[in-house]
Amino acid sequence: MGTHAGPPSTTTPVGPHRHLAGYGLVLVMAAGSIVMWLVSPVVWLWIASRMTSSSQPSLGPYLLVLVGMALTAVVIGKFLGVVNRTHMRVTGRLTNRRDARSWNKSMRGERKSTNDRGVLEQVMLISVGCALVLFGIWFFTFAGSSLPS
Repeated sequence: MGTHAGPPSTTTPVGPHRHLAGYGLVLVMAAGSIVMWLVSPVVWLWIASRMTSSSQPSLGPYLLVLVGMALTAVVIGKFLGVVNRTHMRVTGRLTNRRDARSWNKSMRGERKSTNDRGVLEQVMLISVGCALVLFGIWFFTFAGSSLPS
């Protein structure tokens, strides 16, 4: 009896319990993206506001917010990448083959379909779109003017 050492097929049948796990992992990705775009900035702004008692703070709180948000985004992004790969493995979409990114290929190279990158890309696009819409609503309706009247 021989074993097949090739990459797994992308059309591997998946049972209902794995579909349910896949939906749960998509929810984890959605929650992680909300934490990245909404919770993290609010928490870092709150921490910085506790560091100063003046309405004209020094550079320290601003740097804390900038560095803290950047580091938090990297950590959450790495976590979301792990969750995305787990989702692809659970749903049978993960292949062992590594393809070069489309921007890193020759323009004269062979034309073939791109590698499946999972649902994280769509989840992040939707969350960024929602964040921009919510920011626009807040900015134009609730923020008020900072100009002297």
